[in-house]
Amino acid sequence: MSCGVARGRLAEERKSWRKNHPYGFVAKPETKPDGSVNLLSWQCIIPGKAGTDYEGGFYPVNLKFNDDYPNKPPICKFPQGFLHPNVYPSGMVCLSILSESGDWKPAITVKQILMGIQDLLDKPNPASAANHEFNQLFVKDPAEYKRRVQEQAKQYLSVD
Repeated sequence: MSCGVARGRLAEERKSWRKNHPYGFVAKPETKPDGSVNLLSWQCIIPGKAGTDYEGGFYPVNLKFNDDYPNKPPICKFPQGFLHPNVYPSGMVCLSILSESGDWKPAITVKQILMGIQDLLDKPNPASAANHEFNQLFVKDPAEYKRRVQEQAKQYLSVD
């Protein structure tokens, strides 16, 4: 698939997002130093769901698309060191819909990706751990896990 197809699809996704996106979410392509837009790199914010340990936090995620999008999924990353059982220490998200060998389908949209990551925040998948230490905490010491998640949420109280 050519870069033109990837950029065309992403331009359509951007247009669709601007018309209709979930409350509290942010998703926009990076602006280059010259003022042009880089459609292959998006800066996003995912709000923590109400009633969860992530509530009140606004979590930054970077989506990196390649020239083969939408045939290949983007790489989605939280800041390095983000604590979650399904987030690698590098920040990369481990989620089946983001895996070429998993559930990725070219019809999946940016909106669906971000909402899937939001669901993953409060519903970790211990069978697919990316951060084994934090996964063990989730499984063996839920109270300490909850305390650490709530402490982390305090670091992300603003969308700025």
